[in-house]
Amino acid sequence: MPVPYLTVRDVTEHEIEVRHSRFICALAPVDSEDAAREFVAGRKRRWSDATHNCSAYVIGAQPGHSGAQKADDDGEPGGTAGTPMLEVLSRRGYADVAAVVTRYFGGVLLGAGGLARAYGGAVSETLDRAESVRMIPARVVRVTADHAQAGRLESDLRASPYALRHVDYGDRVTFEVNVALDGVPGFEEWLATATAGRAVPSLGEHVHVAE
Repeated sequence: MPVPYLTVRDVTEHEIEVRHSRFICALAPVDSEDAAREFVAGRKRRWSDATHNCSAYVIGAQPGHSGAQKADDDGEPGGTAGTPMLEVLSRRGYADVAAVVTRYFGGVLLGAGGLARAYGGAVSETLDRAESVRMIPARVVRVTADHAQAGRLESDLRASPYALRHVDYGDRVTFEVNVALDGVPGFEEWLATATAGRAVPSLGEHVHVAE
């Protein structure tokens, strides 16, 4: 069963200092590994003179479900940077998010424990400042209707609390609607009333939508 998770609404940046080293964290919402890699690459270009640009991302990974996760120490001792960053994201229930922590070395060695605390702490403090979005399980419901009723139904859907994601005009008109998982029975009742039972719904794939 899909479960809710958190993501961030926008790119958020925050800087901390630990024993004269600067740790600049940036978080971004991402919906694919390609988007995550692009964000990481962009931060590396921006801070190309930094000592390290360490990163972690979680794509669609929730407890009990497969997803993509990656951590990169970017030259820091193994497991002291990307891994604690990833652990913070996972422990706090975030997915579809990428984190990059840029470090400018301040001349004082932090040791493995100090590095892990600094990198994980930078991510945690930035999450505290980010605007979070709770994503809840949903289904794509496909609704098929005749052309004669399609215009009215599209208007009703756009005015409803249900998220219309796509309309396909073919021999018949097919609407794709995102419906929260626990709201599917209510949507089916709404649809039957709105179309006098003439539109045909069918359940599609599982997705997540903003609460």
